[in-house]
Amino acid sequence: MASTGSSGFLGRSSGSSNNMRGLVQFIADLRNARARELEEKRINKELANIRQKFKDGNLSGYHKKKYVCKLLYIYILGFDVSFGHLEAVNLISSTKYSEKQIGYLAVTLFLHEKHELLHLVVNSIRKDLLDHNELFNCLALHAIANVGGREMGEALGADVHRLLISPTSKSFVKKKAALTLLRLYRKQPAIVQPDWAERIVSLMDDLDMGVALSVTSLVMTLAQDNLELYKGAYAKAVNRLKRIVLDGEYTPDYVYYKVPCPWIQVKLLRLLQYFPPSEDKHIREMLRETLQKILDLALETNKNVQQNNAQNAVLFEAINLIIHLDTEHALMKQISQRLGRFINSRETNVRYLGLEAMTHLAARADTLDPIKQHQDVIIGSLKDRDISVRRKALDLLYSMCDHTNATIIVTELLHYLQNADFAIREEMVLKIAILTEKYATDVQWYVDISLRLIAMAGDHVSDEVWQRVIQIITNNEELQVYAARNCLQYCKQDHCHETLVKIGAYILGEFGHLIAEEKGCSPIEQYLALSSKLGACSSSTRAMILSCFIKFVNLFPEIKQQLVAVFSIYSYSLDAELQQRACEYLTLANMPTDDLLRTVCDEMPPFPERQSALLSRLHQKHSNTSDKRTWVVGGKDANRDQAELNMAKQGGLRKTFTNGSQATGTSAANGQPTGAVNDLIGLDMNNVGPAEQKTVKVPNLASSAHLSPGWERGFNRLLLRTDGILFEDLQLQVGVRSEYRGAMACLILYFTSKSPSIMTGFTTTLDLDESEKGNITWDIKGMPDPTLSHGGQTQQVILFEAKRVFQKAPTIRISYLSGSLQWYTLMLPLAIHKFMDPAELSAEDFFKRWRQIGGAPREAQKIFGLAPAARDAKRELNEDFIRRVVEGFRWGILRGVDPNERNFVGASVVHTTEGGKYGCLLRLEPNYATQMIRLTIRATDESVPPILLKMMEERLVVGMSTQTEKRPPPTVSEISDAFRNVMVR
Repeated sequence: MASTGSSGFLGRSSGSSNNMRGLVQFIADLRNARARELEEKRINKELANIRQKFKDGNLSGYHKKKYVCKLLYIYILGFDVSFGHLEAVNLISSTKYSEKQIGYLAVTLFLHEKHELLHLVVNSIRKDLLDHNELFNCLALHAIANVGGREMGEALGADVHRLLISPTSKSFVKKKAALTLLRLYRKQPAIVQPDWAERIVSLMDDLDMGVALSVTSLVMTLAQDNLELYKGAYAKAVNRLKRIVLDGEYTPDYVYYKVPCPWIQVKLLRLLQYFPPSEDKHIREMLRETLQKILDLALETNKNVQQNNAQNAVLFEAINLIIHLDTEHALMKQISQRLGRFINSRETNVRYLGLEAMTHLAARADTLDPIKQHQDVIIGSLKDRDISVRRKALDLLYSMCDHTNATIIVTELLHYLQNADFAIREEMVLKIAILTEKYATDVQWYVDISLRLIAMAGDHVSDEVWQRVIQIITNNEELQVYAARNCLQYCKQDHCHETLVKIGAYILGEFGHLIAEEKGCSPIEQYLALSSKLGACSSSTRAMILSCFIKFVNLFPEIKQQLVAVFSIYSYSLDAELQQRACEYLTLANMPTDDLLRTVCDEMPPFPERQSALLSRLHQKHSNTSDKRTWVVGGKDANRDQAELNMAKQGGLRKTFTNGSQATGTSAANGQPTGAVNDLIGLDMNNVGPAEQKTVKVPNLASSAHLSPGWERGFNRLLLRTDGILFEDLQLQVGVRSEYRGAMACLILYFTSKSPSIMTGFTTTLDLDESEKGNITWDIKGMPDPTLSHGGQTQQVILFEAKRVFQKAPTIRISYLSGSLQWYTLMLPLAIHKFMDPAELSAEDFFKRWRQIGGAPREAQKIFGLAPAARDAKRELNEDFIRRVVEGFRWGILRGVDPNERNFVGASVVHTTEGGKYGCLLRLEPNYATQMIRLTIRATDESVPPILLKMMEERLVVGMSTQTEKRPPPTVSEISDAFRNVMVR
C-alpha cells in the first residue's frame, strides 16, 4: 500500500512539474507576445512621426540623416519603410561625408538592381566618381558593387575603369575600382571592353601590393573568357612571383605569419594554370626556380597553425601548377612523393587538398603507378568523417581507375554506396556505371554490376544510367541471354525497384524468347513476373510493360489470352497514354491475321552510333562554376578529349563493351513515352548547351599592322649597321647592339627613360607574322625591369635563330605607365641579310658559279633609279653611297672580276639551321649619268634573290644627300664580348 501510495504520489508530482513548466512557458509566450505588440506599436508611432517630418519638409541635413538612420534600423527589424526611400536617395547628393555615407548605406539596403528609383541615383553616383574627393569615390564604388546591375554597369562602367587606370587615383581607390569592375563583369561581361585589356594587365606591376592583388583577381576572371586578349598577364605573373619568392620584393605589411604575400602568390599561381605553358625558355626557367623555392620552403616544419595554413595554400597551388605544366619532370617526381604524405595527414584541410592535387595528377600523369601505391589509403578516405574529403576520394578513385584495378575500385564503391551520403549517391552511381562500361572485359561482370548497382541505389539512378545499360545490351549479342535471365530473376523478387522493372520490360520484350526454353523462364513465368509489378508502378513503367506484352503476343501465342485480358482492363484506364496504348494493342492482338502484328513487333535494330550521355550528366555540376578549370575529373584519356575537357554536353564514351569502336547511342525505347524516348536517344533534352557566342577578333597590337609613327628611320639605319638608336622620342630611347654568327643573332635592347615621371609596368612583347612562324625563332634571356626612374636604363637580351629564309622581321611591343598608358610597336632590324657572311671568290670561280646557278627562278633582276621624293630632295647615287649599301648588306665585294670597274660584284653565304647554307652572287651596274641601276642577284635557292633584291632596292632608291654623312665609329669589340657572354650563359 505504501509502495502504491508512494508511486501515485510520485506520479502526481511528475505531472505537477510538467504542468508547472507548461505554465511558465505559457507566461513567457504571453510576455513575448506583449513585447512584440508593444514594439510594433512603438515602431508604428515612430514611423508616423518620421513620415510627418518628411511631409513637412524644411529638415536640415543632420535631421534627414538621423531619421534615415532610424528607418534603416526599422527596416532591418522587418518593417516596410518604402516611403523613406526617396529621402535616402536625396541624401546621396549632400556635400557632407557623414550625410552622404548614410545615404549610400540606405540605398544599398533599400534598393536592388531593378528598383524603380535606382535610375535617380546614377547621376549622383557618376558625380561622386568624378569628384576629387577619394572618400566620395569609394562610397560610389561601394554602391555600384553592392547594387549595380546591367543598366548601372553600362552607364558607369567606363567611369569605374577611368578611376582604376587614373595615375592620380590613390591606391585604396584603385583597389576598390578593380573589385567593382570585377563585380560588374560577373553580372554583365560586355561592360569590360576588349581595348581595356592591356591597361588592366599593366596594373599587375603596381608598386602597391594591394592594387596588384585586386587587379590580379580581376585579370583571373577576365582571362578565363579570353586567354588571347590577356596573354600578357602570363609573363607579368611569373615575374611578380619571382620578385616575391626569390628576390623578396614585398613590404612587411604583406607578410602573414612569415609567409610573404600568400594571397597574391595563390592568385598568380592559379592564373598561370589558365594559360598553356610558355614557350619562352627564360620565363620557363624563372618559373621553375620559383616553384622549386616554394617546394623547398614547404619542407620547413612549423608549429604555428596559421603559418602552416598559409604555406600549404601556396604549396598546393604550386603543385597544381607543376602538374599543369607537365614538363618539369624533376618537380613532378618531388610532388608525387609529397602527396602521399598529405593524404595521410591528421588535418582535414591538408587531406582534402592532397586528394584534390592527386586527382589533378591522375588527369595529367603518364603513369598511375605512384598514385596506385596509396590505393588503400584513398579507399579508406571514403569513410572520412568530412563529406568534402569523401567527395575528393571518390573523384580520385574515379580518375585513377584503369584495367588493372577496375574490379577492386568498383567493388569498393559498390560496398560504400550502401552507406554513402544521399548528397553524393547519384554522382557515385554515374561514376560506377562509367567505370563498369569502360573497363569491363567479362560479359557476366558487366551485367551483374550494372543490375546490382540499380537494385542498390534505384532512387538515385538517373535515366541516363539504365538507358545506357539497355543500349549496350541491345548492341552486344553475347550479353542478351545472360541479361534476360538476370532481369527476369530480379523481376520475380517481391521488392524490385521500378528502374529494374523498366529494364526487365524492355529486355524481356526483345530477348525473352531466347530464354523461354530454360527452366524457370517460361513465357507464363515471364508474364507473371511483369504483371505482378503493374499495380505499383508509375504510368511510364506500365506503358513499357504493355509494350512488352504486345511483343509477347507475337512471340508466345500460348499466353495470348492472359495478355489480351490485361489490354482489355487498361483500355478503360483514366490515363490517356495507357488507354491509347491498350486499345491499339488490343486491336492488333485481335486482328484476323498476324502479318501487321509481326511487322509492328519486329525486333529492334541496333542503336545507331552515338555518344553516351553519362559523362554529360556527370560533368553537369561543374559546367557553371565560376572557375573554369583546365582539366576535368578523370584520367589522362578523359583530358585528351577536348569535348570532355570543355565540359561539353555531348561528352560521351568512345567505346562499346566488347570492342574499341565508338560507343553506341539509342533509338526509340520499347514502347516508352515520348519524353523517355528522347532520353534514350542519348540527348540531354533538359540541359541545352550554351548558345554559341560571337567571338570578337582580338587585335594583335604587337603586330606590324600597328607600327608606331617614326619607326622607319631607326629601322632603315640599323639595317646596315650593327648598333645604334632604333627609336627615340621625348619619353623613351630604344638602342640596339647586335652581333651575328652564322644562323644565330644576339640583340641587346637598351631602354632609357627620358620621362620626368617614374615609368611602371614596363613590358615588352615580341611578335612575328603568321607566315613567318617557324622560319625564325627567339629565346629571351632577360626581362626588362618593370620600373624605370628618370634617366634610368634597363636592357633585354634576345637570341634569334634563322631556321629558314624569312622576309618579314619580328616586331616588339613596348608598353609602360607614365601618367597614362604609353605604347610603341617597333620593327626589329632583323633581316635575312644579317645572317649572311661575305665570301671571297676569284674571277674564274665567280663566273663558274654564276653560270651554274643560271637564270630564273634562281635569279632576280631589276632596273631602277632614285625615288621621286629623293630627286626632289637633291639626293644622288654615287660610288661611295652604293659601296656602303653593298657592304651594309654584308656582301663580300670582289675586285677585278667585272671588266667595268664601276660595277660592283659580290658574293656571300646565307646561313640557316634547317634550310642549310645558300650561296649568293651579286652584280650591280650603276649609271651615274642617268642615275639608274641594274641589280642582278642569283642564289642557290630561289626564295633568296627576290627578298634581297627588294630590300636593296628600297635602300638604294633613297640615294645619298649631297652633304657628307658621317658614319658613327664601330663598336664591334663590345658587341662581340656581350654576345660571347650571353652564349656562354
